[in-house]
Amino acid sequence: MAFKHTLAAAFILFLGICGAISSARAEPFKIVGFGDSLMAGFGLGPDEGFTQKLEAALRAKGHDVTVANAGVSGDTSSGGLSRLDWSVPDGTQLVILELGANDMLRGVSPDITRKNLDAMLAKLKQRKIAVLLAGMRAAPNLGADYQNGFDAIFPKLAEKYGVPLYPFFLDGVAGEPAFQLDGLHPNARGVDLMVERILPAVEKAITAVQDNS
Repeated sequence: MAFKHTLAAAFILFLGICGAISSARAEPFKIVGFGDSLMAGFGLGPDEGFTQKLEAALRAKGHDVTVANAGVSGDTSSGGLSRLDWSVPDGTQLVILELGANDMLRGVSPDITRKNLDAMLAKLKQRKIAVLLAGMRAAPNLGADYQNGFDAIFPKLAEKYGVPLYPFFLDGVAGEPAFQLDGLHPNARGVDLMVERILPAVEKAITAVQDNS
C-alpha cells in the first residue's frame, strides 16, 4: 500500500512538472517598445499606436507575442536612461529601443545622446535582453555638423554592441500625408506604414532570440 501511495505521489509530481514545462513553453514572446511619443502613440486612439499595431501584425503572421508600450511622450535619451531599469521588466526578451528624436529637436549634443544610448545598451546586454535599435535622423536645418554627428550615433552603437539596426524609425512616413497636424507625429495611416516597414526586422530579431535560447 505504501508503495502504491509513493507511486501515485511520484506520478502527480511528474504531471505537475510536465504542466509547468508546458506552461512555460506556452508563454508569449515578450517585447517592450521603449521610446518617446513616437512609441507612446501621442495623439492616437487606444488601438492606433505603434506597439498595439505591431503586436496585431506579428500575431497575424503567427507569432505568439505581447508588445508592451513603454513610450513616454517628450522623453529624451537622458530620461530614458533614468527609467530603463523599471520600465523594462524581468522576463522581457526583446526591446525595441527608440530614443533620440527629442534630443535632436532640442539641439542636445550628439555626444550626450550617444553616451545615454550606449549606457542603455550596456544595461540591456548585462540583463541578457536582446535589442532592436531604431534609428533617427537629424533635421537638415540643424546644420551639416550636427546632422552628421547625430546620424552616426545609431550605426556605430549597433556595431559596437552587435545588435540589429533599423536605420530610421519613421521610414515610409516622411514625405507622405501620414502625419498629424503638428507635422511631428504619425497619424494612424503613418503608424500602419511604420509597422509594415519594420515588421521584417522585428521578425528576424524574434527568430534570432529563439534560436539562441
